[in-house]
Amino acid sequence: MLNNTFALKGTFCYSKDSQNLIIRENAYLICNNGISEGIYEELPACFQGIQVIDHTNRLIIPGLIDLHLHAPQYTFRGTGMDLELLDWLNTSAFPEEARYAESDYAQKAYQIFTEDLKQSPTTRACIFATLHTDATMILMNLLEDTGLKTMVGKVNMDRNAPSYLMEQNASTSAAATRQWIDAVSGRHYQNTFPILTPRFIPSCSDELLIFLSEIQQEFHLPVQSHLSENPGEIHWVKELCPDSLFYGDAYDHFGLFGADAPTVMAHCVYSTEEEIHRMKENGVYVAHCPESNENLSSGIAPVKRYLEEGLSVGLGSDVAGGSTENLFRAMAHAIQMSKMRWRLVDQKYPALKSEEAFYMATKGGGSFFGKVGSFEEGYEFDAVVLDDSRLESSRQMSVKDRLERMIYLADEREVKAKYVRGNKII
Repeated sequence: MLNNTFALKGTFCYSKDSQNLIIRENAYLICNNGISEGIYEELPACFQGIQVIDHTNRLIIPGLIDLHLHAPQYTFRGTGMDLELLDWLNTSAFPEEARYAESDYAQKAYQIFTEDLKQSPTTRACIFATLHTDATMILMNLLEDTGLKTMVGKVNMDRNAPSYLMEQNASTSAAATRQWIDAVSGRHYQNTFPILTPRFIPSCSDELLIFLSEIQQEFHLPVQSHLSENPGEIHWVKELCPDSLFYGDAYDHFGLFGADAPTVMAHCVYSTEEEIHRMKENGVYVAHCPESNENLSSGIAPVKRYLEEGLSVGLGSDVAGGSTENLFRAMAHAIQMSKMRWRLVDQKYPALKSEEAFYMATKGGGSFFGKVGSFEEGYEFDAVVLDDSRLESSRQMSVKDRLERMIYLADEREVKAKYVRGNKII
């Protein structure tokens, strides 16, 4: 059950926009039936007598939003980082994902993943499962129990994959997807929801994308996939889709690229001018995954440009291309990689500021879920309480300095409480 009405007392940090960080010290944040009533210096008269949970001297931030990660790859995070994307998929990712055909293995692996995600600063996430319906349902059941708000996708892939991890044909893939959607509908989940998940263009035939477009229109589901991550991948898409103007156009041809299908695309490292324009026009979300782009030698996405041009941008851990589900590390990598891009690639756009990385991890990615990622009035009440006393220093620090240290130094040990739509889950 949701808590009804209560207040948190502490020091609050949240984003008004990508450039403006709001700090409110020794204040009260009011939750009313899972929705923020705003932050006050003193409790308003109409809220006198409600429960006040005192976190004086602690930082309280909106829950962090992970727009892209692969749950079945959590088992081998931190290994196999000496290969580029396509070789890495064949050597590490695909063999591991095939193991999820066994329900016992899926149960054990996903139990570890979901418990770690629950303890992390993340409150919401867009998650890839595998093509196995039973294993995907196991993942969704476990996530439901955590209280996190997540979108989970049964992966579709009917070509250009190993025989042990490829659906027989487009019809089989589409039928399995419908079976999965029916099973999800029958469970009446409150926290966990389906998202259509064509793995990427090379693994999905035109016939399959037509079927997925029909399913999207029937059930009005959001979409997640990969876009313009690696030069070899992009060249492959050009060969497979010679009539497409650019990588994203191959999705858009089937109505799976924003517009009427809310869409998040991971990476966008090498998006062309035409692709950037189409993403902005269609409202496609960019899931910036900086650590994965480092580890798999993909490149450095022009995320500063995306922000300045008004695209919708959030962060993704992209486990196991990324080594950790800790989105503080994703913020740090985003800043560090943007410095390298500014120094070595394109000096037109300066490096990201910590305020911008924090925005992407909260309000920027949160808007994919609705009014999420801020403490402004009317936003869903997702909050993470942080205790930075472990990170001792002889220096007197401002709130902004303390928050910046969280970006570079914090992990689940700093998380002392976590709320998702007003429900306390830690």
